[in-house]
Amino acid sequence: MANTPTPQAPGYQKYVLRWDERPGAGPAEYETAQTRVLDVFRQWDVPEGFVFHEFVVRIGDWGGYAVISTDNLAHVHVLTTAMAAFTFRLEPVIDTMDAVAIELEAMAWRESLGVATSVV
Repeated sequence: MANTPTPQAPGYQKYVLRWDERPGAGPAEYETAQTRVLDVFRQWDVPEGFVFHEFVVRIGDWGGYAVISTDNLAHVHVLTTAMAAFTFRLEPVIDTMDAVAIELEAMAWRESLGVATSVV
């Protein structure tokens, strides 16, 4: 049997960071939170090694997405802690062409194993 493929990892660590407004406040609290978040964000310095590739806001919503790369997740933790008015979700991603190359390698390995037999 062929060895399981071990493709080269891409030379980057890329993530999609989603943020959403924390639920539960009334209009006055939301307005105060928006003002505070923008004030904090204006004063935040992007750390060295932290790159925004895309930074977008959802229309009609107080939230959005950032495609970032960093080799230090502590930078993400600082940002998400400072922006306490939001909830965050961080998902690791790779570029499509890198994913396709890895998938082709994995598919070729899978095909080299032959036809699966039923274990019922």
